[in-house]
Amino acid sequence: MARKNTSGLPTRKQILDFIATSDQPAGKREIARAFGLSGADKIALKTLLKDMADEGLIDSSPGRAFHQSGGVPKVTVLRVVEVDDSGQVRAVPEQWHAEGPPPKLRIIERGRRSALGIGDRVLARTEEQGRGFVAHPMKKLAKSAELVLGVVRQDSERHWLSPVDKRERREFAIADLKDAEAGDLVLCEVSGRPPRVTARVDAVLGDPFAPRSFSLIAIHKHGLRHEFAQEAIDEAHRVAKQPLGEREDLTHLPIVAIDPADARDHDDAVWAEADGEGGWNAIVAIADVSFYVRPGSELDREARARGNSVYFPDRVVPMLPEELSADICSLKAGEDRAAMACHLKISPEGELKSWRFTHSRIRVAANIAYEDAQAAIDAAGEERVEVASPTCLMPPIEGAVPQELLETALKPLWACWRALFAARQKRQPLELDIPERRVMLDEKGRITSIAPRDRLDAHRLVEDFMIAANVAAARAIEAKKGPVMYRDHEPPSREKLVALKDYLATFGVEFALGQVIKPGTFNRIIDRVGDSDGREEIMEQLLRTQMQARYGPERLGHFGLALATYAHFTSPIRRYADLLIHRALISAYRLGEGGLPRGEDEKFEAIGEQISMLERRAMEAERETVDRYVAAYLADQVGQLVECRITGVQPFGFFATVEDLGGDGLVLAQTLGQEYFRYDEAARQLVGEDSGETYLVGQRLTLRLAEANPVSGSLRFELPEGSYAGARPPAQRRNDRVRAAAGRRGRPANIRHQGKRR
Repeated sequence: MARKNTSGLPTRKQILDFIATSDQPAGKREIARAFGLSGADKIALKTLLKDMADEGLIDSSPGRAFHQSGGVPKVTVLRVVEVDDSGQVRAVPEQWHAEGPPPKLRIIERGRRSALGIGDRVLARTEEQGRGFVAHPMKKLAKSAELVLGVVRQDSERHWLSPVDKRERREFAIADLKDAEAGDLVLCEVSGRPPRVTARVDAVLGDPFAPRSFSLIAIHKHGLRHEFAQEAIDEAHRVAKQPLGEREDLTHLPIVAIDPADARDHDDAVWAEADGEGGWNAIVAIADVSFYVRPGSELDREARARGNSVYFPDRVVPMLPEELSADICSLKAGEDRAAMACHLKISPEGELKSWRFTHSRIRVAANIAYEDAQAAIDAAGEERVEVASPTCLMPPIEGAVPQELLETALKPLWACWRALFAARQKRQPLELDIPERRVMLDEKGRITSIAPRDRLDAHRLVEDFMIAANVAAARAIEAKKGPVMYRDHEPPSREKLVALKDYLATFGVEFALGQVIKPGTFNRIIDRVGDSDGREEIMEQLLRTQMQARYGPERLGHFGLALATYAHFTSPIRRYADLLIHRALISAYRLGEGGLPRGEDEKFEAIGEQISMLERRAMEAERETVDRYVAAYLADQVGQLVECRITGVQPFGFFATVEDLGGDGLVLAQTLGQEYFRYDEAARQLVGEDSGETYLVGQRLTLRLAEANPVSGSLRFELPEGSYAGARPPAQRRNDRVRAAAGRRGRPANIRHQGKRR
């Protein structure tokens, strides 16, 4: 809790400005001297600095100096992670809490060749140089080993560590094998400097090719917290037994939860009915996690440290212990559950007219899979909403949804959703159709299939109800002048728009930089391209043009959804941001216990940065794991021909992905033939100097699968022997692009967000 400052103290901003501009490490003594503090003010300064550290505004460095949270301290402990053959040493801060990966600092040592090796720790003075940082060592510290995840490989009498990270091209000789054997997945301590870099086995994790091992690799590689302390488990067991107390009783309503068939938890449910005036009354009921997870509790500390749940094909690493996330907080059919209910009044045009939030008791009438809900609606002859990429009608699933529930729950929901969908079309959010891969496993964890997920009206229905509730939650807190943890998505930067303009020009598509950029601007580009061969690559480029969504206390709007105000309210089981919104609503509307503690809003900026970083880490871990499953799925097809599409071109070669399956692989330029291939950066293509053969982004071609490594998730392709795999001369290919851009016009495809992340 922040304490009140005395009048003689500098403000938080003044302290941050001083730390940022000071040429020397800024400790308490230096800050006190700079602001002329003495006596009681020094004692108050100590308290203020502690508060600022607790709030995440500053971090302490060695020697008790302070620096702005997330920045590189002027004096800090660095850990050596790289020593190249020339002796150049690079290190990273041992402690790093900012967005993205820690920066690599170049170590500068005067007058001698560095004796530092991988894993060494140094106390160093840092300074900004150019676009990066350099470090000047002050003192070598006790060594801390670098842990590397990899697979043991045996070569004659020696054993080697092959890292699972596909960006790491080197192998390390293993000096101490312990109980590991060739083929085992291990964690190793890597130390030393070239050419004597060695690894020692720290832990044996088992068979990397065994079912369910691919997610284990991601868990260890990214340092995911996958085990709960006994204190958190005991607390979850204790709070799960508490009575629901006085709540609004909604158990009489046919509220339904519509989720994926393989959902691990059910945190939202929906209901709607006609209001008799052409509009709709609707309820979005969300698991009342704030009732069980109170601020400052062991469960709260664990949830904040995790930030979100991480979903793999074979398991989930939950934000909360399973007794809460998969049981007492999961909205299961026939069970009374605590919920935060968002009551909405929706106009005939689909606009939100009013809202209110209540602590409620609900009893979900049914947990329905998306496919079952869609099949029931289709079988009833309900008209489908017209979309750009219509999904084929599924055959009815007899008995999946009882007739009574179809009439009382699903039909009113679909009717209300048509109004919400009309409002959505009016505001024109970004409509990108980027398929999501779904890995299907059998009961033993073996892969049965990998295919893009179907996109049904049922998905769109739930998505639009959740968006409406998220908007209502943000507006409700704003109306009470309360703090909001917004889900911000800013418009693309000018640099990205300039790059997009140059890219679209290669298709003969004009893009004016002077216009006001809205989501509809990008939709019209897709509309112009229609169903041409370049549609997919243009949509991917439009996606890369977007800024990354993040959490923060400043309302910046959500560009992709075309909304001025947006927050996350609908998934507190798996997102800490949503739990904060629930607490803010409780405080703003005095709904009882479990609200935001006093002063918590002052920490929102630091918390937002932290959970944004944790979300990106989770997405990377999930994506890498799917890549490993794809590589394992293709491992039996090495040597065969596969249909691919080029997704990236570099001077050293191009990347291609397997059509309808995913999984990126590399084709090295040196394998393209005897001639030299020139890299055209503007057109993002490789062009043969003699033949004119061209390889460029979006091009479809047949390649031979040369290698599939399930451990790293990497693929390697080669051209079929005696073939250029469909490459074309530059002029012909460019004409194809222009013709495609001017071809049949089509409607923009529906937006394709990954899961429920928005």
